[in-house]
Amino acid sequence: MTDAPNVDGPRFDSISEPKPTRAGLTAEYAAINARLDRAERGAALAEWDALRRRFDTWTALAHLRFAQDTADATARADRDYADTLAPEAADLETAVKRRLLADPDQSDLAALVGPHALRLWQTDVTTFDPAIKPDLEQEARLSAHYTELLASAKLEIAGQSVNLAGLGPYAEHPDRSVRHQAEQVRWGFFAANAEALDSLYDQLVKLRHAMARKLGFADYTALGYRRLRRVDYGSADVARYREQVVRHVVPLVARLLEARRVANGWDRLRFWDEALIDPAGNPRPEGDHDTLVAAAQTMFEAMDPRLAGFYRLMSEGGFMDLKNRPGKAGGGFCTSFPTQGVPFIFANFNGTHHDVGVFTHEMGHAFQNWESRDQPGVDYLWPTMEAAEINSMALEFLAHPGIGKLVGEDAADRFRRMHLIGALALLPYGVCVDHFQHEVYAHPDASPADRHAMWVRLEAIYMPWTDYGDLAFLRQGGRWQAKPHIYGSPFYYIDYTLAQCCAMQFWVRSRRDYTAAMEAYVRLCARGGSAPFQDLVRSAGLVSPFADGALADVVKEAAAVLGV
Repeated sequence: MTDAPNVDGPRFDSISEPKPTRAGLTAEYAAINARLDRAERGAALAEWDALRRRFDTWTALAHLRFAQDTADATARADRDYADTLAPEAADLETAVKRRLLADPDQSDLAALVGPHALRLWQTDVTTFDPAIKPDLEQEARLSAHYTELLASAKLEIAGQSVNLAGLGPYAEHPDRSVRHQAEQVRWGFFAANAEALDSLYDQLVKLRHAMARKLGFADYTALGYRRLRRVDYGSADVARYREQVVRHVVPLVARLLEARRVANGWDRLRFWDEALIDPAGNPRPEGDHDTLVAAAQTMFEAMDPRLAGFYRLMSEGGFMDLKNRPGKAGGGFCTSFPTQGVPFIFANFNGTHHDVGVFTHEMGHAFQNWESRDQPGVDYLWPTMEAAEINSMALEFLAHPGIGKLVGEDAADRFRRMHLIGALALLPYGVCVDHFQHEVYAHPDASPADRHAMWVRLEAIYMPWTDYGDLAFLRQGGRWQAKPHIYGSPFYYIDYTLAQCCAMQFWVRSRRDYTAAMEAYVRLCARGGSAPFQDLVRSAGLVSPFADGALADVVKEAAAVLGV
């Protein structure tokens, strides 16, 4: 068991890195290459790792500050500068990887950095060439435009002016007419910006396809998988997994939704009814932001002393920004500063159950990053995305026994049921998002209307219960445009569903032996990214989502618990 973090540790407001320059990076990489010329491989690798940590820390700060206030001109300028410099840094970094991989003495190199790092580098060098540097800059600019567009939303409802995150309480309101109005307001914003959204995505798709062709790929799909460093599975495995979701999960979610319709006495279940999971009203956090942050300390202390000590460091060190406010980018994420070893949690609390879900989810990411901070190289500080999401989603389930500290003991059982239902409902939607992207990048010349038609067709397979009523924008296939991952992180969404399959295995295990489940979880977090996805899964005693029956077993347990 590792020691609890020191509460007198680093503070976020003391973290800084000087702004890197193209000339400075070039000089530092020249020094690293000079060491390699002199056969000082160990020293060169150490110097390179330190340089990458400094650059990643500065980049993380630049992107975080932009997300905290997208209207701040300085923050936007720094984000733009980071996006412009990133391809230059990638060029220098890739050249070193190519040089190291060309060395005939690979056994010695593997002993220094680990065999998995070599496999990652072998993947990385196929995803970059100086010819695509302008494309990468443009891709980053377009993604930033999407973030700014969504963050600019100023919506009126019930006499209040809110942003997209601020619609959350209205979208889950017990009054059906309020939920309906919330969705009308939300999708009215997207309909009003439909042309801009279509144009941004069309440019991104064509840009990514062009990059893939320049790098020798037939289309973007193979490049997209490699950019996500997926080294132990491919699109055929993912397609089989999507079929498992259709076979095992879609019928269960359909039964749950029908039971909800009956319980509420609705003649039909509309789209705006899906967010109200609990007929008595979705349980909410008990208290405001400050109350929730304080109560979480008590919850984590009951779960594990390592988790509790780490959370105290995060809270007292200012490594969380959880309040929703105008101009702040939507969503939630965890970033890190590898020079310090301490991560940062970003979220938008809006007074709904999502506050609890996002908070525990991002804490899972943060705890993993903390536990793996002593991994030998920067490549191992984070796992690949789908493995990283196990750490976050599993903590959501491991928090079940103490969740009453956050939502009140009277609502704890209802919250646990709601969270399990939501976890299951994510799977059909998540694989629909993934299948849609496979279709999009297989047909890069499709028109915006074609893409909307693709979504409508796939939605009928994965979410056949969906009834949009009078929400014309959604009926015409526009729902996907609210998903930032589709714009900014192509093919990064199936990761949540693969991880959910694994996280639910932790849930099943925790119901039988909580202490053993928590120990396995902490050990998995400490492994960081030292192995590929399926190896990490097996090392935790879990079944790979690609194995037959992986979903069937957890779905069977969930159905029994939910009584459907």
